Amino acid sequence: MRIRSHRRPAPALVALALAVGLAGPQVFVPSAWAQAPAQTTAAAPVYQQPPAPIPAILDAAPTPLPSVSPDRKTLALFERTNLPPIAELAEPMLRLGGYRINPRNNGPANSRASWLTGISLQPVEGGPVRQVALPADARFLSPSWSPDGRSIALALDRPTGLELWVVDVATARARKLTEARVNAATGAGDSWLPDSSGLIVRLTPADRGAAPNTDHAPTGPIVEESRGRTAPTRTYQDLLSDAGDEALFDHYFTSQLAVVPLSGAARMIGAPGVVLGASASPDGRYLLQTRVKRPYSYNVPAALFPTEVFVTDLTGRMVHSVADLPLRDDIPSAFDAVATGPRSVQWRDDADATLVWVEAQDGGDIRREAEVRDRVFSLTAPFTGTPATLIDLKERFAGVDWGDADTAILTSRWFNTRHETRYLIDPSKPGTGRVLLERNYQDRYNDPGSPLLEPNGRGRSLMQFIDGGRRILTQGAGATRQGSYPFLAAMDLQTGQSERLWTSAPGEYETLVATLDDEGRRLVTRRETKVLPPNIQIRDRASGAVTPLTAFSDPAPQLANVSRRQITYSRADGVQLSGTLYLPEGYDKDRDGPLPLVLWASPAEFTDAAVAGQVVDTDNRFVRPGGISHLFLLTQGYAMLDNPTMPIIGKDGAEPNDTYIEQLKANAEAAVMAVVDLGVADRDRIAVGGHSYGAFMTANLLAHTDLFRTGIARSGAYNRTLTPFGFQSEQRTYWEAPETYNAMSPFAFADKVNEPILLIHGQDDDNSGTFPVQSERFYAALKGNGATVRYVVLPLEAHGYRARESVGHTLWEMTRWLDQYVKTAPPRGGAAQ
Repeated sequence: MRIRSHRRPAPALVALALAVGLAGPQVFVPSAWAQAPAQTTAAAPVYQQPPAPIPAILDAAPTPLPSVSPDRKTLALFERTNLPPIAELAEPMLRLGGYRINPRNNGPANSRASWLTGISLQPVEGGPVRQVALPADARFLSPSWSPDGRSIALALDRPTGLELWVVDVATARARKLTEARVNAATGAGDSWLPDSSGLIVRLTPADRGAAPNTDHAPTGPIVEESRGRTAPTRTYQDLLSDAGDEALFDHYFTSQLAVVPLSGAARMIGAPGVVLGASASPDGRYLLQTRVKRPYSYNVPAALFPTEVFVTDLTGRMVHSVADLPLRDDIPSAFDAVATGPRSVQWRDDADATLVWVEAQDGGDIRREAEVRDRVFSLTAPFTGTPATLIDLKERFAGVDWGDADTAILTSRWFNTRHETRYLIDPSKPGTGRVLLERNYQDRYNDPGSPLLEPNGRGRSLMQFIDGGRRILTQGAGATRQGSYPFLAAMDLQTGQSERLWTSAPGEYETLVATLDDEGRRLVTRRETKVLPPNIQIRDRASGAVTPLTAFSDPAPQLANVSRRQITYSRADGVQLSGTLYLPEGYDKDRDGPLPLVLWASPAEFTDAAVAGQVVDTDNRFVRPGGISHLFLLTQGYAMLDNPTMPIIGKDGAEPNDTYIEQLKANAEAAVMAVVDLGVADRDRIAVGGHSYGAFMTANLLAHTDLFRTGIARSGAYNRTLTPFGFQSEQRTYWEAPETYNAMSPFAFADKVNEPILLIHGQDDDNSGTFPVQSERFYAALKGNGATVRYVVLPLEAHGYRARESVGHTLWEMTRWLDQYVKTAPPRGGAAQ
């Protein structure tokens, strides 16, 4: 079998005597810190540990994840793994059709899996905590409540694959329902039947056999051809690349659907196929399936392969064909561009068996003039009638919240203007929708919140009505200048006006987990403050009484006394900016003077300057770093300006990115001036850093300003000609805006980078656009122009770094780099360090 593993050589990398070599069998690791003449090969590298107290914080057990049962009776706490060892990420991995899978268990690759390790159950109204007994060293994925709240299903990892297990809540006992045949290659491999009697499960076919052997000489070239057909594609990752990949895709992604009851034998549903989706109707009589078929594509992920969407009964008998979609590799590159034909096919959650879907009326191309962009259809079982038009939309369909037979709220959006419209529709009277509200969806201050959805007895999430159906409950983030204060409100369905029923108290950040009654009088919430870690409690809105359910402690008490406050300032054109200023424990400005400071940020695009300048304080939040967080630098004597706003604003119809560099410089200049004027930062000892789009920002700031002594750029993209069909919030192609693409590419200005820069990249980056070659070529450009640069490749890591060794080494690299080029840096013009 040809497995695309992580064990391929890294590019030849030398920066400040960096050399990548072997440390243990077949595992590539970054080099140890070295300073030697260029082109010197270092000793076999090993992973390094960051300075204390960072390792102790990294190794602290994470807090469990809470979940309340649909019947509102039980709180489940799911224990989770900490940072996994690099050996877990070293398991073989296949990259097929936009997915990354583990061929051993037919589930997600370990770089993407979020493994859970234990379950405890406790009554919401009080009672003992019970631990669910699982096999030794168990780890599992995708726990899900049964609609009646009496069971929890999960996919348990075993040596030969994933087994389906179920936990009986009453007894806290777990038992196995299937052998190791659950196919979770495309996500959760199971879903509950509406009556809680069992699950729809994707199984590997019983006669599947061994995987195809693709380790053989090719029989011919790989050929692709296009004859005048316009087919722009964004920079997708992990695509099929040859006939061997196609064979492997068929092997690992083919599933046999089955009904697996809680008691009794499994029943197969139809024939095997490449199933990307399978959902039972709310009444449990039908199954909506999405299956892909050949010919496959080497240019787009599996979700855009030729696709059949159809309805069967639970024996697999075809009942209705919804769509037979061709390969969709010709979707225009603009963000609101969509494929033609039915899309977003779903069951109506409040009805027995009604299909709802959307079809573009403008050919899917936003550049076409059209009064109607999207049309929403519905069709009720037995699916023999003519589809009804629920509503015509002037924007793109963005989702729908179902309520009852005559009430639903449908949302449309338009990216170019950041505009959102919410419609109140009556599904029983197609075509009668009316506008409930309109807003800029980036406007946090005036966000009215979203409908509160609660599961019904069938496991479907519906809007929660009060006052006899006249109003619905809503919840929102409650962003204000003083901070985010989550709220519960009641929205009048006639006027769209909301009344706040409960708001998180001043100085606290309390979010809604679940309601314990239909009127939302008793709430399960998650409460934290600046000094108290998040914990779960019951809140009675009428009496104000609070009943604690958990007592989690501070996972990083070493950072409890760090100083934190929100600062506001303006850039030269008057746009309001803000950031969170962190100062180390025990720091006294008058005694200690200005500190070395790290500015860590990422830009964001806006169409409205007022919205871009909204400030939301964080003083009511409990903040502790984890993973590769830059906030760990606070333990090493650095000040931090965290997430200073870096708005890129399009005005008077202009595209934001046409003035990207000018606005980026103005943002950075204002931030530096703010911290220097406060007296907490030394202008000659400020660094800039960021991850992904923040890394792109970092490289540009070093190329176009002399504000910073050094930069740290992790997993970024630096040459926009390598993402020619759009990136981030840029919709235009390279050929439509070549000047913008070139001006925004720090690669084109590598000769202007005259400050040291640390580049870090995961060798198996899976994020669209941030291919590792971006850092590789940027490093080569910098080195070729005489820059001081270090390039660290993290084997086995994707866009975010997960392994304990990788995380520790990343923080070690960052600390050592900053200690050398910032902490001990002399005034500008002084002797080099």
